[in-house]
Amino acid sequence: MINVTKPFLAPQAEYEAYLSAIWQRGWLTNNGPLVNELEAELKNYLQLPYLHFLSNGTIALQIAIKALDLQGEILTTPFSYVATTSSIVWENCRAVFVDIDPETLNIDPNLLEQHIGPNTSAILATHVYGNPCDIDAIQKIADKHNLKVIYDAAHCFGSEYKGQSVFAFGDVSTCSFHATKLFHTIEGGAVMSPSEEIAQRLGYMRNFGHDGPESFAEVGINGKNSEFHAAMGLVNLKHIARIRQSRLDQKAYYDKALKGLPLSQPKILAQAQPNYSYYPIIFETEEALLQTVKALNSHWIYPRRYFYPALNSLNYVDQQSCPLAEDISKRVLCLPMYVELSEAEMKLITNVIHNALK
Repeated sequence: MINVTKPFLAPQAEYEAYLSAIWQRGWLTNNGPLVNELEAELKNYLQLPYLHFLSNGTIALQIAIKALDLQGEILTTPFSYVATTSSIVWENCRAVFVDIDPETLNIDPNLLEQHIGPNTSAILATHVYGNPCDIDAIQKIADKHNLKVIYDAAHCFGSEYKGQSVFAFGDVSTCSFHATKLFHTIEGGAVMSPSEEIAQRLGYMRNFGHDGPESFAEVGINGKNSEFHAAMGLVNLKHIARIRQSRLDQKAYYDKALKGLPLSQPKILAQAQPNYSYYPIIFETEEALLQTVKALNSHWIYPRRYFYPALNSLNYVDQQSCPLAEDISKRVLCLPMYVELSEAEMKLITNVIHNALK
């Protein structure tokens, strides 16, 4: 069976070395030494001033919305994972959907202003598939209308914009460290801000608002993570160069093997450097996609319709028309990518796609 992804696991002995130290200390959670070490290592690797390790990427989004005191309407993309929209609704805000750029598949900055109203408080944009948004254009509009900017950068570990980590932009960026991601801590996530003041609030909020053992700075939630998860992150970070190189190699193989087929891929902006954590292909029709998925499944190959359906169709949001996102979501498919995926397996995948599209 070839799934769309498979979690990276370093040699078991490397992880067990961290476990032995955890057993000796008896310190399992509550801002332990491995959590602090992982945060320091990540800040160094990503060249960021502030980063908080959290229990998952969804909590990161919810805390970001809360830390920025957002209310009313938040402009967001209909082409993302459901957590992007559900976090807005969960925090009692209204999701206002702005259609996507048909080439990059990211939120279209040219459409933002027509959706801004008196109750708009922020823009929550997703860097889809680890491919950075037009950050400059979004920030220019946010500054003009005094809006906050949150980036759902769940896919973006290692992605850059103008030579910097994409996490360095906006008021807050969030990331997922789920087991399926390019860099993972089994379950986990992070929240980043270039602002010391906002970063401090984020830090309080992830741990019940604690400002010392018996004092509380403000309302908080249990968003912290454990020593066991931090240990997995520290182990995997040692292998991140290999993980990222495997993505580049697999992308190059797919690009060559699928050349000439009636397929397209998202456009990458000139100033952006994605991490190629996913390999999305866009079919000419949904029928062609379904035909290909059926053929792949018959060979025990399981790609993913990611993202499908468009989020503006969810039953707990106001129905809003986003024709481009609705169309793309029906025609896009992510092919398998993970470190252990072999060239022989990729050859099988691409051969099946060729035969399905004949």
